[in-house]
Amino acid sequence: MNRRMVFFVTGRVVIIIGLLMILPILIGLCFHEGLDTLLPIVKAALCAIVFGLLLTCRPPKNRSIHIREGIAITSLSWLLTVFFGALPFVFSSAIPSLVDAFFESASGFTTTGSSIINDIEALPNSLLFWRSFTHFIGGMGVLMFAIALLPGSSSENIYLLKAEVPGPTFEKVLSRIREVARTFYIIYAVFALVLFCVLMAAGMTPFDAIIHTFSTAGTGGFSNYNDSVAHFNSVPIELILSVGMLMFGVNFNLYFFALRGHWKIFVKSEELRWYLGIVLVAMIALTASVANEYDSLLICLKDTFFTVSTVITTTGFGTVDFVQWPLFSQLIILMLMFIGGCAGSTAGGLKVSRIVLYLKMGLKKFRQASSPNRINVVTYENKPIGDHIQNDIALYFLLYIGVFCTGILLLSFENLDFGTTVSAVTTTFNNIGPGLGDLGPKSNFSTLSDFSKIVLSFVMIAGRLEIVPLILLFAPSTWRR
Repeated sequence: MNRRMVFFVTGRVVIIIGLLMILPILIGLCFHEGLDTLLPIVKAALCAIVFGLLLTCRPPKNRSIHIREGIAITSLSWLLTVFFGALPFVFSSAIPSLVDAFFESASGFTTTGSSIINDIEALPNSLLFWRSFTHFIGGMGVLMFAIALLPGSSSENIYLLKAEVPGPTFEKVLSRIREVARTFYIIYAVFALVLFCVLMAAGMTPFDAIIHTFSTAGTGGFSNYNDSVAHFNSVPIELILSVGMLMFGVNFNLYFFALRGHWKIFVKSEELRWYLGIVLVAMIALTASVANEYDSLLICLKDTFFTVSTVITTTGFGTVDFVQWPLFSQLIILMLMFIGGCAGSTAGGLKVSRIVLYLKMGLKKFRQASSPNRINVVTYENKPIGDHIQNDIALYFLLYIGVFCTGILLLSFENLDFGTTVSAVTTTFNNIGPGLGDLGPKSNFSTLSDFSKIVLSFVMIAGRLEIVPLILLFAPSTWRR
């Protein structure tokens, strides 16, 4: 383990987080916020920058990064990013409790969207901006953001992206990793800019548009209104956000290939077809379940389209309280929470690619049972999937179930009802936001104990990093020289 390199890179990431806090300060100045509002953010920024400088004051002679360094850098960077990202809330007394602020920051950077704030509209615009901006940073990944900005990144940084980029596989679409990060962030930023302009055209103010653009691009779900998107009561805005959420739930590799003129790869993507198919089937099922509760079929379709989009992309915006829908509808929503978006997108969940592979691997076992001598090959995206990849995917599912059940056991000390307990772990582990039961779209997590909030904070980070990096961070073998 090259420990000095781990601390050096982590320190540079923390410095970047501190420098990014200049943006909410500028927003506060634009809205003529006073020194008492902006000074806490300045203090938080200085704390992050000074701490980062302390970690980077002794540059390592050996700058090699391998898999253990990549895992340690990724996990440590995320934990420190969440911690320092919470300081503006603590110093400003908007969220006096460090545990609550850590939860809110973890929810922001992991693009979960769960909250402990009862009156969001009481926050100053500078903190509202920072709160949603954490979605934009965490959407494509904190390390991806750092690699895109920092000079001199080498090909060894593939280990950083492998540890952070969500999904079962990571395709190196360019020879230089820094170019990969920059290209993906350009695509990400351009899509966000287009969405911002369209939301402005639909009637949002510039500040409202940028807040909801950050949340949509990062598939996070923070809003600057207590009623979330329902505040606007606008069909065009809801439809724009629905399409936007689905777009950011698509694998960004496909956008890259499309921009390079390889449209066949985009159109023939197996994961994309499954993703859109699941959205369509879920919409039909939900519409059939709740149609009798609506006077207008078009309004019903609009609400089910928005709900499916916000849940499968793990965004978490709210327009309707789906906790009041029939049990069948809630079960459909629960299944969408587990599925999530595509690999390589900003969405959370198990990912569509894994779900498809689990189905194919199960079908393979059935075929082998009926025809033992028959050769069965699992294919995905027209490529055979080797046994070692299948084993890795199966192992991830076991880890997923293990962490999920552990989270439920730990949260059971809260003495919530069973449905709410399962929903709380489901929505945080899959980085969704609102849950079911007492934690639905009209509620939040403020009533939970500090212990439960700490558990769910780490569950959010584990879900965003797909479990393994966070577990290995605390393994003694990871830190051995």
